[in-house]
Amino acid sequence: MITKQNINLSYERIMELLDKKELKNAFGCLQSFLNHAPDAISLDKVLELEETYKRMLNYRLIYAPDPMQKQIYDDMLSSLYEIAELTKLRLMEECEAPPVYYALRKNRSYFDGNQAIKDLYNRVSVVCEYESNYYYEKTLIQIFNRIWLSARISHDEYNDITEILDDEKLPCTTGCQVVSALVLSLFSYFDKEKFLLLLHASDEGKHEEVRARALIGLLIMLYIHHKRTGFYPQISNRLAALAETPGFAKRLRTITLKFILAKETDKITRKLHDEIIPKMTKYVPNMNKMNIHDFNPEMFEEENPEWQEMLEDTALGKSIEEYNELQMEGADVMHSTFAYLKHFDFFRDMSNWFLPFMSNHSNLEELEDDDTRNGLRSITDALIFLCNSDKYSFLLSIIRQPSPERQRFLSQLHGNTIEAMSQFKDIIVGEKGKFDVIVSQCIQDLYRFFKLHHFRGDYNDIFLLPLDFYNLPILRPYLSDNESLSIIAEYYLKKNYFDEAFDLFMKLKIADPNNDMLMQKAGYCQQMKGDIDAAIAEYIQADLINTQSKWLIKRIAGCYRATGRPAQALEYYRRLESMNPDNLSIQLSIGHCYLELGEHAESLKYYFKVDYLDTKTHRAWRPLAWALFLAGKYDQAFEYYKKLLEEGANNDTLAVHDFINAGHTSWARKKFSEAINYYFLAIKSQEGDEEYDFKVDMDTFIEYFEKDLPYLVAAGIDKNDVPFMFDQLRYMMD
Repeated sequence: MITKQNINLSYERIMELLDKKELKNAFGCLQSFLNHAPDAISLDKVLELEETYKRMLNYRLIYAPDPMQKQIYDDMLSSLYEIAELTKLRLMEECEAPPVYYALRKNRSYFDGNQAIKDLYNRVSVVCEYESNYYYEKTLIQIFNRIWLSARISHDEYNDITEILDDEKLPCTTGCQVVSALVLSLFSYFDKEKFLLLLHASDEGKHEEVRARALIGLLIMLYIHHKRTGFYPQISNRLAALAETPGFAKRLRTITLKFILAKETDKITRKLHDEIIPKMTKYVPNMNKMNIHDFNPEMFEEENPEWQEMLEDTALGKSIEEYNELQMEGADVMHSTFAYLKHFDFFRDMSNWFLPFMSNHSNLEELEDDDTRNGLRSITDALIFLCNSDKYSFLLSIIRQPSPERQRFLSQLHGNTIEAMSQFKDIIVGEKGKFDVIVSQCIQDLYRFFKLHHFRGDYNDIFLLPLDFYNLPILRPYLSDNESLSIIAEYYLKKNYFDEAFDLFMKLKIADPNNDMLMQKAGYCQQMKGDIDAAIAEYIQADLINTQSKWLIKRIAGCYRATGRPAQALEYYRRLESMNPDNLSIQLSIGHCYLELGEHAESLKYYFKVDYLDTKTHRAWRPLAWALFLAGKYDQAFEYYKKLLEEGANNDTLAVHDFINAGHTSWARKKFSEAINYYFLAIKSQEGDEEYDFKVDMDTFIEYFEKDLPYLVAAGIDKNDVPFMFDQLRYMMD
């Protein structure tokens, strides 16, 4: 029996050949693939297509191109894709331990595979009106599974699903689950009709949540199947019609930005765990002293010294502010919190991972009284920053608690708190828009499915893909305007995705070649990517247009210094100096350039100037000491190194170099014992000395030392004495 791995390898090879349009090789691989099919799928169609292709090649190369050839070729390619996919379907259903989609398809009793969608539609229409929530939810699961586990839907089924989507009497949850099932199905099997249904569900007039889900799913599927959708003009034509609806481009932009933000989830989770939450939890003892009833919108006006004292703390205030900013942006700050709450039986049904939150869900019926049930419903519904999946996790975890603990929790949340949460929800929806909030929640639901579902390994993780929808030919007409590209580029830049941001800034430059801001941002992206020469080229181009940008001139100077070109850097720092003659940072940078050029006397002029004017930070001491050493003024250099070490050798990360340089200076002054002592102090902390925070072992010390050897030789130190110095230090360390 052919294995799952071999099926995937053969299928992926065929799809790769079709994508590259290597049809001759694709025909051979597909015929071998078909030989494994369990129900003897006929080879006749493939052989017929190959003969047609041979005739087309012969005719095209000998005679003039036929206007119909492109259509024939596209139809041929689409047929080959479909045959390969159907063969994979049949083989997967028969192999050992198939992925869940194929395993459940084989077990048709699981999803009533022989039951008509029309019958399920009739049933859901009845139960949602006359029966309990339980029967509605069960029927909804049946509809989801029936659509999800279908391969291609028939013309009649297409019409039946359209009726469900158009039926305004049904709860919008029905349409949402139909859309989610269509999307999940398209992950496993391409079907033009399902694309058209997603486009239909995205129409103006549909419920906002249904439209949002449909558009999200449509963009994902257009991305995943971009090699195939071009063969079906019905899809692009229907998309063009949809694009005529007001706000279409803005909706596409919103979804694109939310997917970029979703890529930040792992980074945000680490930041929360490593930085923000530890700072906040330091104050848990203080919070435990306070009554939760004091935590309401008026708490800052009430007399509560403990609250006020805690919130005035700078570190905590910054952490809370940063956390709030992440929430307001729509960042997924709750993923790690709820990642371990997906073990409930509720999540065994695939459809429930995508189910919009239903405050009247039957899972609440286990609660013993209406007050508790209504309290939990109100709280969960008001939690605007929780996605649907997490709301169910929250609800299920609470109702699994013993009744006394559950009652205690609810009693702490009095009416004013719940009302304040609801008001906050209304504010967020008002500011960001309902569509924006829905998209955030839907994408977070998708994120949990692809990261946490038990069978997530059966699906390629979409959040590992670039999802650069604006680069898809079919979507480019709707996302290639300057406004859309600018917004997306700026967001990439804000999130430090420099490759993507650079590509978009370069696209924007084509339309606006004299825009110096685009050049600056493109240069910044190149600099952050580490391509300094490319960054300089962009910066200089921008500088030709805008000669007065201090930021730009400083960037160019810094890039030249970073690439070892101090003479060019000096030219730009001089320009900055003319604009800011009193700026000590610029004076210091000019001194650095002269030092790197070997003009020690000039560098000293600038360092002494900065040292004289800067009486607080003493930032000129270190370069001044080194410049004095290089200039042969060893006694003066030593005085500055002494001051540096006295200022704070135990907390300065550069102190180890100060000790080494103090040793160099002492050696140049013929103070051999003093030099040995400073060198020893540079490595002493390695042996556990608690006086100093820095740490360096002997090998690292030698590495640092040898980089300075040319300067020591220039200072008159015999390099043959260096090994003796090292051995003396080794004896001292024993």
